[in-house]
Amino acid sequence: MDDLPAATVEALKQGLLRRLAELEAAEVLSDDDRKPVELDQQSVGRLSRVDAMQRQAMSFAAQARRQHEARMITAALERIATDDFGYCGGCGEPIPLPRLSLDATVTSCIECAR
Repeated sequence: MDDLPAATVEALKQGLLRRLAELEAAEVLSDDDRKPVELDQQSVGRLSRVDAMQRQAMSFAAQARRQHEARMITAALERIATDDFGYCGGCGEPIPLPRLSLDATVTSCIECAR
């Protein structure tokens, strides 16, 4: 992390923390969408139930994506805490700042990512 200025690392860290908070808020808001779809033929027709089940499946998929992103962010925050942030896991070279600015969770330089 010696290659990146402390202010830059702090700004990236704050961005990661903001995104993590957004993911947690989205998780709370989508709780209802993942509840079991009840079979009630009087109030919900067959097509409405299929639609509700589709929304539920989409909500579960979105939840999986959010959880994956949260794990990536948590790992990046751990790398910041241990001074391993900003270095490629493949070659050990510093990851260029423009790449980190686009996605602070990356763990490899462009060459190793190929």
